[in-house]
Amino acid sequence: MNTAHVFSFAKNSDGFLLDGQPFQIRSGEMHPARIPVEYWQHRIRMAKAMGMNTIALYVMWNYHELSEGTFDFHTGNRDIEAFIRLCQSEGMWVLFRPGPYVCAEWDLGGIPSYLLRYPDIQLRTDSASDSRYISAVVRYIDELVPRVRPLMSIHGGPILMIQIENEFGSYASNAAYLEKIRQIWIRGGIEGPFYTEDGLAQLEQNHTYVTDGAIALSNGNAAQIEAARKTFPAVPVMAGEVYPGWLTHWGDNALQGAAVDLSATLEELMRKKVSFNLYVIHGGTSFGFHAGANVDADTGEYQPDITSYDYSAPISEQGVATAKYMKYREIISRYLATPLPDVPDPVATLATDSRSLVPQRFASIWDNLPSSLPAGQTVNPQPFEMYGQVSGFVVYRKRLEHYRGGVLDIGSVHDYASVFVGGEYVGGVSRARMPRDRAQSLNIMHRSPFALSSSGSNDAAVLDILVEGMGRVNYGHAMIDRKGLVDPVTLRDQSGVAEVLTGWEVFLLPMNAAFIEDLRPVCTEPNRAGLFFRAVLSLDTVGDVYLDMSQWMKGVVWVNGHNLGRYWNIGPQMRLYCPAPWLKPGENTITVFDLHQTEAKPIDLAPTLT
Repeated sequence: MNTAHVFSFAKNSDGFLLDGQPFQIRSGEMHPARIPVEYWQHRIRMAKAMGMNTIALYVMWNYHELSEGTFDFHTGNRDIEAFIRLCQSEGMWVLFRPGPYVCAEWDLGGIPSYLLRYPDIQLRTDSASDSRYISAVVRYIDELVPRVRPLMSIHGGPILMIQIENEFGSYASNAAYLEKIRQIWIRGGIEGPFYTEDGLAQLEQNHTYVTDGAIALSNGNAAQIEAARKTFPAVPVMAGEVYPGWLTHWGDNALQGAAVDLSATLEELMRKKVSFNLYVIHGGTSFGFHAGANVDADTGEYQPDITSYDYSAPISEQGVATAKYMKYREIISRYLATPLPDVPDPVATLATDSRSLVPQRFASIWDNLPSSLPAGQTVNPQPFEMYGQVSGFVVYRKRLEHYRGGVLDIGSVHDYASVFVGGEYVGGVSRARMPRDRAQSLNIMHRSPFALSSSGSNDAAVLDILVEGMGRVNYGHAMIDRKGLVDPVTLRDQSGVAEVLTGWEVFLLPMNAAFIEDLRPVCTEPNRAGLFFRAVLSLDTVGDVYLDMSQWMKGVVWVNGHNLGRYWNIGPQMRLYCPAPWLKPGENTITVFDLHQTEAKPIDLAPTLT
């Protein structure tokens, strides 16, 4: 049985104590959901070898509550108890950050999308404002409590503190909401220690800390900690998120955001023995459809995040010790009484040798449409959430009688639509920015009507709108971000008469593992965009590899059923990370769904992200 430890706050609020002795938290953040379970131990050891004694981790609520009331804390990298125990076995403490909102450049900041089926839902608020949200929060924390309680340090586990919500001062000022979350934990038998995370200015403005809790500062440093202690003299303060880089959106100029040299910051934190957390020491990958998005506060521009979460972190996406890792390790080691462990060997990569794959057409989405939803649900097109779909794609279909062309207005598309009339691609709409200096195969007119090509006859035509939902907004006040068609669709004929189109067929395409496995290899319209391609990668041994999708346009890649994430030729990310555990000796199946290409292009294999 592990020994119980008492983690507490110094009486003068000057830092933290572990079993009554001063203790500096040297934490590196990583997210189990972004790391294959087979690599957990390697990444934890990498953090330890850089001088960390603690691992901070977000728990993404919507990664565990797969549907309303159905939780998974057991399979693969969802077993957070196993991750925390692994931290302990490697001699590391833990800062536990379960939200319920986490931001993290993760879809909807970790909040389950099923809550968006309520038209008037309010998120991140107490029961007085919206009991539906807080009831879901209670259910989530009640699932966590029995898993977390034995892992608290007072019970012999490695968890030092639990964070209440996340950067709430940047969102609102509602002390009752933060206290409600704290009380849910206390009711379950976990009485702390707790802490909150905020920027200094937001903290000072909204006083978003909790009773008997510590304060962690976003983008914090030693000077900000001193300022916070003057404002809140009775509360211990640490640097809760020290950024080595930044997030990246599709269409950005640089792949790895703003790389930051933390040498001077770390030197001062170590010299003053101030507690800190590097956000992130290792970012990993937002596999599948989990990457989030932002909305620019000034322009209202929708900015979806790329698949890679490399973040210019000291430990790269594929677990390599970067040059800054070695620099930071040297700085930290100078202040420690004992030598650091050796840096773990890097994970093996495939010998690519300019090797490439050429997939073949495999199937068409149009030959793999499921049954349409009942007519009663499709009088008007609805967002994904109203149909219970979390992510992926939806086809909205309408039969146009006596079609002679016209102007179609589909309102605000969330987030990327390809439009077909009579099977012919006629245009598209992207909610996200499209750089004008890059050639694209579709005409982008955000929130604007566009002309449909006319059949020149009185015959009926089938209108298909294939919509991809990209990341839900994960930060700020635009988080009520439903996917699909969110406005009525109107058609204005050549005489200028506008008609609101009703009576749709709706086909849900979640593009999950089961959907990909059940694809029928049928392609009756090989020249119609919306195709799946397949390739076989034959291997004698496995290793990490990147798939270079720079010759493709926009879509998703699966390897042996594992969703590697999105690619998009507007960049800046052109390569998708495939970890070795998802490969096998022998034949490996690569599946590509591209929204525009009807001819296969090569996929080059590469050893690194760039």
